[in-house]
Amino acid sequence: MNLPIERRPSERPRAMRARLAPSVASTAIAFPRHRYTQAELADAAQRVLPEGMLRDGALQRFFARVGVEQRCLALPAERYGSLHGLKERNDAWLEVAMELAEEVVQRALDEAGLQASDVSMLATTTVTGIAVPSIDARLMNRLPFDPSLKRLPLFGLGCLGGAAGLARVAEYLRAYPEEAAMLVSVELCSLTFQLDDISVANLVSTGLFGDGAAAVLLVGAHHPLADRAPRPTVLASRSAFFPDTERVMGWDVVDAGFKVVLSPDVPKVVAAHVRPAMDGFLAEYGLSRRDVERWVMHPGGPKVIDALEQSLELAPDALEPTRRSLAEVGNLSSASVLCLLDEHRRAAPAPGAHGVLMAMGPAFCAEMVLLRW
Repeated sequence: MNLPIERRPSERPRAMRARLAPSVASTAIAFPRHRYTQAELADAAQRVLPEGMLRDGALQRFFARVGVEQRCLALPAERYGSLHGLKERNDAWLEVAMELAEEVVQRALDEAGLQASDVSMLATTTVTGIAVPSIDARLMNRLPFDPSLKRLPLFGLGCLGGAAGLARVAEYLRAYPEEAAMLVSVELCSLTFQLDDISVANLVSTGLFGDGAAAVLLVGAHHPLADRAPRPTVLASRSAFFPDTERVMGWDVVDAGFKVVLSPDVPKVVAAHVRPAMDGFLAEYGLSRRDVERWVMHPGGPKVIDALEQSLELAPDALEPTRRSLAEVGNLSSASVLCLLDEHRRAAPAPGAHGVLMAMGPAFCAEMVLLRW
C-alpha cells in the first residue's frame, strides 16, 4: 500500500501559500521620554567613566562616527552612573518595559479597531531584561486579553527577534487563518551599559544602541480585516544559521549585568553569508533581488549597512530608511526592524510590490521575511 507523502511547508505550491498569507493590520512604536543628542550622550558617558579613560575628546569623536544623531533612554542620563548590579538594572528595565509594551499594544489595537480580547496569540521578544512571569503574561493583567490567549515569550534572539518573531506569528496565522495575533518587542539597551568595561565592544554598544518598543498586529487570511488595503502580507520566511560564529555577537552574563559580545568581524560575516542566503530564499519563490522594491533592513551600524548594500548590490537609496532610523533613534535591537516596518507601511509602495524584511543577530544568523503589498 502506497501512502501519500506529506509535503514540507517549503515544498507547498507558492499559490497555496499566497492564499493563506497573513497581513499586517497595524503597527505601533513608542520611545522613552528621555531624548538626547549624540553629543549630549557622549558628554554624559564621559562623566561616569573611570577617571582618565578616553579623555581629550576621544569618546566624543568615537560617538560621532557611528551614524547616530540622537537616541531615547529609559532613564535620565545622570542616573546611569549610579546603576549597580543586575537586580537594579533589571528592576528599572521591567518598570519602563511594561509601560512601553502596554502603550504600543494599545496603539496597535486602536489603529486596527480591535479589542485586546480579539487577539488569539501574543508573542513578545526582548534581550535586554528578564521577567518571570514574562512581559506577555504581565500585559494580561493590564489589558483585557482573553484568558485563553496563547503566549509566546522569546528571549535570546537579540537584534534578530523582530524579524523572527514576525515570521513565527505569521506561521501561527497560517494554521489559524481566522484569528488575529500580535508581536511586541521592547528593548532598553541603555540599561546594559557597563561602567567598568573599557572594551571596544562596550564603547561601540554605548554609542550605537537606543531604547524603544514596537508592536505589529497581524490577521489571518480569513479574518474580517484581511481584505483591507493597502497592507503588506507575509508570504514566506527563512532562517539562515551561519556555523562557528557563536562569539560574533551576544551577552556574557556577569555580576554587573549583561556584558556585550560584539566582534569587529560582523560586517565580514554579513558580506560572506547574506547574499547566498538571500538569493536562495528569493529563488524559491521565483524572485531575484531585482524584483524587490522595499528592503526593510535592521540598522546594525554603518559598517553593517554598507556591507548589506554592497553584498546585495542595492541601489544607493535602497537602505536610506535604514540609515535614517539609525540616525534618529539608534540601533534598537529587535525593535528596530519593526519600527522600519511601521515606516514602510505608512509610505506604502504600489499594490503588488515585493519587499524583504531582514534582521541578523546572535549565533550568528539571519531571518528573512518576504512581503507583498
